[in-house]
Amino acid sequence: MFIVQFIIKSPAADKYLKHSGVVLVKGGVRSYENVLCNSITALILAVAYGMYHEIYPQFGAVLMFAYLGAVATATGDTLASEIGETYRGKPVMITNFKPARPGTDGAVSRLGEVVCIAGSVIIGVLALVLGVIDLPASGPTTYVFWMVIVVLGGFLGTNFDSLLGATFQQRGWLSNSGVNLVATMGGAFISGAAYYVLSGHVV
Repeated sequence: MFIVQFIIKSPAADKYLKHSGVVLVKGGVRSYENVLCNSITALILAVAYGMYHEIYPQFGAVLMFAYLGAVATATGDTLASEIGETYRGKPVMITNFKPARPGTDGAVSRLGEVVCIAGSVIIGVLALVLGVIDLPASGPTTYVFWMVIVVLGGFLGTNFDSLLGATFQQRGWLSNSGVNLVATMGGAFISGAAYYVLSGHVV
């Protein structure tokens, strides 16, 4: 699964964003570098799963959930960034919860957090419906358990992205693309580790 990001540009949208004081990087356009850094972790994990899940079946599911955590993080971050910036209230910095200008690196809002979770849930639902998660299941409780693992990776990975933006990116130590890369790796680690630690209860 590749992560494709489309930004719909229109005079009305530009006018609204400028009027609301939203900070846009490069005019809001996603570069190939940004798309690559958002998707490279998931791509590597997908290839690793294809190569090793039959040889090392005990780690195949870990790789799959790590992949889903990376995709959920990229999806949640993109939705939180694009939709969260339309939040009517005042966002706050994730490091100290002080009010911040919309679009500031590291700023979070209630709307952004909600759509982040929604994006992660969508990835989890699609994984179940499309059969990406094909592990033995004992019933609805198990499916909910798998969903929670994916959402956990997406939610924490997205907020890790915000934390990196408020610290490393603002200090110039990481670019926006670098933050996205590290955050998707974090989301992948969280979902993969969560499944590895907790899977004994359901499989």
